[in-house]
Formats: sequence, structure tokens, C-alpha cells
Amino acid sequence: MASARSCVRAALAVLVACLAAFGFLAADRPAIDAQGTGAFLTGSYSNAAGTRAYSLYVPSGTRGQRLPLVVMLYGCTQTAADFAAGTKMNALAERDGFLVLYPEQDPAANAGRCWNWFEPAHQARDAGEPSIIAGMTRSVIAAYRADAARVCVAGLSAGAAMTVVLGATYPDLYAAIGVSAGLEYRAASNTAEALVAQETGGPDPNQQGRLAYAAAGGAARVVPTIVFHGKNDATVAVVNGHQVIAQWAQTDDLADDGRDNASVDDQPEQSLPGQVPGGYAYTRFVYADRRGDPLLEKWIVETMTHKWSGGSTAGSYTDPAGPDASEEMWRFFRARRR
Repeated sequence: MASARSCVRAALAVLVACLAAFGFLAADRPAIDAQGTGAFLTGSYSNAAGTRAYSLYVPSGTRGQRLPLVVMLYGCTQTAADFAAGTKMNALAERDGFLVLYPEQDPAANAGRCWNWFEPAHQARDAGEPSIIAGMTRSVIAAYRADAARVCVAGLSAGAAMTVVLGATYPDLYAAIGVSAGLEYRAASNTAEALVAQETGGPDPNQQGRLAYAAAGGAARVVPTIVFHGKNDATVAVVNGHQVIAQWAQTDDLADDGRDNASVDDQPEQSLPGQVPGGYAYTRFVYADRRGDPLLEKWIVETMTHKWSGGSTAGSYTDPAGPDASEEMWRFFRARRR
């Protein structure tokens, strides 16, 4: 007699095939991820802006529960499998029971597999790559009956910058965002400006915060944000991590009550130093909303360069000596509901 696990896998395969037939998505056979016993599915999503492939981790034992969903956007040159291995997010999903979606950039859209966060065509709602990722997210929510109130997005580098764009343009979809070595909203509008912003920071964060608020239109809402940045990052300088928090403090200030009145600001209520045993020192800054509840977090990791903090060397751009960004982002996300 087939094992219960085999039955679950077979049921997932049938479900994916049926969904593909009805046009929700196009999917391949499930494979089993090395970091967990759940299914790591591959598929694609299309809309008027284009088509992108994806991988989706479904934890074992899933039987119709309305699970949270975490969308993970990798950095330049990476792949979904590489990012999953490096961040260990699938292992967390298996342990705590949530879905993980890894959109894949098309090399035809960017030769370095970077998300095009720096191009105006990909910085607005219902356009370009943000519309594809948001549409893919909604498709997965519908197909797997995910909890639509507990959907978050996180990214590294170019993926982190696109995560900020998604937080600004789809705050009605994503309950919270995680930004690792990223940049503020619309830090650049072309490749040359992107390189300058990475080295020296983008425009005034208050100005960009107002632009992010405007980008949301009638969907504007306060977006909880957690930032990780290496202090010695020479690819995306640490000033960008500070600017991401300052930008979101301004955006959330406006979204809070429609007024620029410092109901949310970029002055931390707590500065908490820490040390990874045998690894790096870090400082965790916590910023509150107008009620005094934690809303924003910033982790500055001493010594770390352009890496995913606390990741596994099984993937690229990771540094196991830092605090575990995946664990902390999931801790931050699981407390949020849209």
C-alpha cells in the first residue's frame, strides 16, 4: 500500500495538472527538495507584461490548510534552486508550515538575471515585472488556497530592491517585506544611476518615501519592513540600508493617517547589540508605530560584505557567520497580517 507521503505527492501532482489545464499556471512534475520532505514544484506564470518561471516549495503534510506564503526574490546571477539552498528558507517552511515561492528572472529580460528594479517600466503598479510577480503571487494564493492575509516578500540585492518596489506598488497584497542588501524605492531610473546609488546611496529618502506612498494610490497602507545589511558591503553600500528604513518610515508615516506628521519616523526606539557565537557582531534597531508597537527593523552586521546573513554555503552570496536573516525575517513575517 502506498505511504501517506506518496499519496500527498501524487495529489499535489494531480492538483498542479488540473490548475494548468484551467490556465492558472503551467507546472512541471514535482521534485523533492534536499532540505525538506515537501514538494519543490516548478512552473510558469504569464500576463500581458511577459512570462516568468518559478519554483514553489510546498511543505509535507499539507492537507488543505490555509498556509502563509513567503515570496523570495534572488539577486543577480542566482537561480531559485541556488537561493533556496543558500537561504535555507525551505527548511524553515518545512518546520513551521508555509509556502515559499521563488520567481525566476528571464535571461532575455536581463542578461545577468537581475530584476530590473532600476527601470521606470518596472517601478509601477500593473506594469512590468512587478505586475508579473504580483500576478504570480495571486495565482499561487488561489491555486494552493494560501492565507491571503499572510503573504510576505523578501529579497537579496537586486531582488531586495524589487521587493521594495513590490511593497510600494502592492501594499494590498504583501503584509510585510524583507530587504537584504537592497535600495530604497526608485533609487535609480537607469543603469548608470543604479551603479551610483549602489556606491553612494540614492536620492533623499523622504522624497522617495513620498513617491512610494503615491505609487500605492488607493491601496496605500502601512508596510512593516525588516532590513539586513553588511557594514562592509562594497557592492551595495550600507548607506542604502539606512535609506531603505528612512524611506519606509516616511511612506508609513503618510500611510498611517494620510499626513506627514512623524507618526512613524526613522529614530529607533531600541538599539540592541548582539554577537553570533564564533561569528560577527551586529546591531538590531527597532522602530515603532504611533502606538509604540514594533513596525520596522534594521540589522547592521559588522564585517559582513554583500551576502545573505547567516545563510548556507550550499548557495551563493551567503555568510554563515552573520545572524540568521531567514529565521529573523520569518519571525518578523509570522507576526504580521494584512
